[in-house]
Amino acid sequence: MKTYKVGYLIGSLAKGSINRQLANVLVKLAPRDLEFHEIPFKDLPLYSYDYDANYPEVATRFKKAITDSDAILFVTPEYNRSIPGALKNAIDWASRPWGSNSFARIPSGVIGTSPGAIGTAVAQQQLRSVLSFCNSPQMNAPEAYIQFKPGLISAQGDVADSGTEEFLRNFMSEFHKFIVRVRTVLPRDD
Repeated sequence: MKTYKVGYLIGSLAKGSINRQLANVLVKLAPRDLEFHEIPFKDLPLYSYDYDANYPEVATRFKKAITDSDAILFVTPEYNRSIPGALKNAIDWASRPWGSNSFARIPSGVIGTSPGAIGTAVAQQQLRSVLSFCNSPQMNAPEAYIQFKPGLISAQGDVADSGTEEFLRNFMSEFHKFIVRVRTVLPRDD
């Protein structure tokens, strides 16, 4: 079996983020054929086209981490019924300058958790709209809106509820199958 390199972006910049906890669980539950690496973006300045002529090194490294990945997984909270500003800023950096969009033809998956009953449903829909514009093929099903309750994930990184664990394991299995399908139709140029 081929191993696929999956970059993941955590929408929250907080060190103790529940979405970081979820990302760690997803990596743990994923099929062995997926190799994960976090793509951090906290050091990116606010995007402006003024940078396009002389891209900062931090942004160049960020773009390369995306293009070097076979797929991207977004694990994001919902802030004020939208995607976090820092995540949107990162996407703007990766999709610029015009004509050098790092997300083009890179398969993506979206998931997130929140204490709210609808999880991150609204943020995920907005993120999907942005990713569509960036020409990133997206896994549309299963959708995953995880309500984070105290004790859902243990200090050891285990999911306390067996039903939720099975759902997340299935989500990652489906993400793997999606990556294989997209990469079969859209093989890497390198």
